[in-house]
Amino acid sequence: MSGPVDIVYLWVDGADAAWRARHRAAYDAWAAKHPGQLALHGNVAGRYRDNGELRYNLRALERFFPEHGHVYLVTDRQVPGWLRASHRLTVIDHRQLMPACTLPVFDSAHIESYLHHIPGLAERFLYLNDDVFLGQRFDIDHWFGGGLRVYLEEAVVDLPAQLRPDVAAPVNCAVLARDWLAARDPGYRHEPRLHAHAPRPMLVSAMQALEQQAPALFAQVRSTVFRSWRAPALLPDLAPRWMVAQGLARSEVLDPLHIASGDQDAAMRLAQLRAQFGTLPFFCINDTCDDADGDDPRLARVAATLQQLLPQPSRFEDDLSVLLESAA
Repeated sequence: MSGPVDIVYLWVDGADAAWRARHRAAYDAWAAKHPGQLALHGNVAGRYRDNGELRYNLRALERFFPEHGHVYLVTDRQVPGWLRASHRLTVIDHRQLMPACTLPVFDSAHIESYLHHIPGLAERFLYLNDDVFLGQRFDIDHWFGGGLRVYLEEAVVDLPAQLRPDVAAPVNCAVLARDWLAARDPGYRHEPRLHAHAPRPMLVSAMQALEQQAPALFAQVRSTVFRSWRAPALLPDLAPRWMVAQGLARSEVLDPLHIASGDQDAAMRLAQLRAQFGTLPFFCINDTCDDADGDDPRLARVAATLQQLLPQPSRFEDDLSVLLESAA
């Protein structure tokens, strides 16, 4: 299969006053109607905080995958202040992608279920959370040749018998995938590992087929406004396992570098990143500072590391913002 590999990001700035007003009103209404349904860590500040990750993610993209296709940035009436207009990047507002009656939406699982409906999106695309970065030269044949490449973590996980409100979202995603796939195929054998925080190679045609086969699951996740443990995301786990079962993808076990910014070992892992940068297929810097203030030193440490590793601006950055950054 040939053709371009497009790039898709979701992005939000949780410090924006207008967005915060929409968020607060929507959460008050949703929580009143859905008591006890919020997923673990489903509405903490870290889920919506912009710590500059997207800017550095685009820098990594240009450094390690300069021949990428079109970039699509999916947002809710927001655009990064530093973003430069480019014929290679399109901002997709939620209102262009999802039915007006469902908006506003603050659950990434709901939003990402529509990504394959982005107008003009290439058949092959790479879905990147802005905290998952390319860390070495991107090999298209490795990721898309002979089946898509998806990654599982090394640790074996004993999944609960059913969805639970007190487990991490990736666990519930795996439970949903296990149950749905096993119900459709008595011979299905579930790999007892979670999918890594990794770049996600996708095919538009595959996602269209999955949506046709699992309309109830897509309707369920699209009924959410905030992340609900009752409606796990489909792209992180079900989609890759289904593609493997269909012969469209192959899985590989890998223990990638995952940095949780709020953990005690974050400084050590950032040092590891600096030492190994350029040799890592990918890495994740997950914001686990939850409800910390924006000037928290743990966040500043992450931003400083990214600036050290990726100082070269991308074509998507406005000249003035680059000058201001340099002056700071």
